[in-house]
Amino acid sequence: MVPLGSPKSHRRNTVNPWRGLDGLPKEVWLLASATLLNRAGTMALPFLALYATQGMGFSASRAGLAMLVYGAASLVAAPLGGYLSDRIGSLRVMKGSLALSGCLMLLIPFTTSWPPLLGLVALWSLAAESFRPASMAILTDLAPEARRKAVFSLNRLAINLGMSLGPALGGLLARHSYHALFWVDGATALAAALVLRLFTKGDGLRPEQEAHRPTHPFTAMNDRRLVWFLCGVLPAMVVFFQHEGALPVFLVDHLHYSPAFYGSLFLLNTGLILLLEVRLNLATAHWPRTRTLVLGASLSAMGFGALAFTHGRWGIWGTVIVWTFGEMILLPAMSDQVAHFAPAARRGAYMGLFSMTVGLAFALGPWLGLFLMPRMGAISLWLAMGALGLLSALIFARVDESQPATVPGPA
Repeated sequence: MVPLGSPKSHRRNTVNPWRGLDGLPKEVWLLASATLLNRAGTMALPFLALYATQGMGFSASRAGLAMLVYGAASLVAAPLGGYLSDRIGSLRVMKGSLALSGCLMLLIPFTTSWPPLLGLVALWSLAAESFRPASMAILTDLAPEARRKAVFSLNRLAINLGMSLGPALGGLLARHSYHALFWVDGATALAAALVLRLFTKGDGLRPEQEAHRPTHPFTAMNDRRLVWFLCGVLPAMVVFFQHEGALPVFLVDHLHYSPAFYGSLFLLNTGLILLLEVRLNLATAHWPRTRTLVLGASLSAMGFGALAFTHGRWGIWGTVIVWTFGEMILLPAMSDQVAHFAPAARRGAYMGLFSMTVGLAFALGPWLGLFLMPRMGAISLWLAMGALGLLSALIFARVDESQPATVPGPA
């Protein structure tokens, strides 16, 4: 065994990309494990459109409607999940979200007509998307303020590790059976719920973390700091979600690269996140929050805006590196900022509104990019996205950290 203080041990620690996560509460690791298990099975949603067209024989427009229904329901699920977290406890919401969404996914392959499919998709979204605000609220409860960025980075690490497995496995399963996508995804959601159920007794999450916090789901809108901050989140995330909207069409249809080249960008993005995000956020944990937000939004803006000027493979990979650094800095910083704003009794409501804003950007971003590109041209689109990202940076620079919250006390 190598002594902890030996040079060999030191060299091993310096190359460990997740060094610095030691000492986090064991409950945080438990939640990360459940998140990893759930995300490792995430394959039904990425293949929902293909399931509707190839698996059930519906038209592309109906497949798009199914995706729209999921997105619309998620906008309701985010504040609802936050409200329930404050009302009955974040852990209960997480368990219920995983169990209910798992059961609904197991039912979807048994539907044979259009209306039941849409109904199940809506219910599935309501159940599954309530998990995010509950998870962020309880992580805020568990993390000391000085280590929140590390906790949120660990959570993103679990999500990205899982998402690097789930869709890839889903592609293999889809060759044989689209139904298997829903059965495997549903089974992993139920397994994650079981992990929380079994390991949050006794030595699990502390009972005091599940305090009742009655509140209205939109009470947090009375906090002007939060509203101003969310005004910066929306354009920043509209820019970020172009990687799922305008970017693939730009690469394949305009620059004539193969879909495999587009897939390589995800490998680069995920690899950087897994290797660098935790260390990067630990290194910047002492920075002022506004500096981190401004830097993250600016890098994202520059990464996507630079697509107006570079069309070669190496140049495109370079833009991905820039906006990935923006992503690694900005996304944990945004969660940390909301946690900083939120009073202890309102964390679910605050995280719910934040999740709803991100969901709105996910609904608008890809559509907006694909709508504007044929009308204004690809170069103008990427310049506009760069400007939109810089607008977010300007808004974040004016976030008032000292202004007291105006949210009324508990009902």
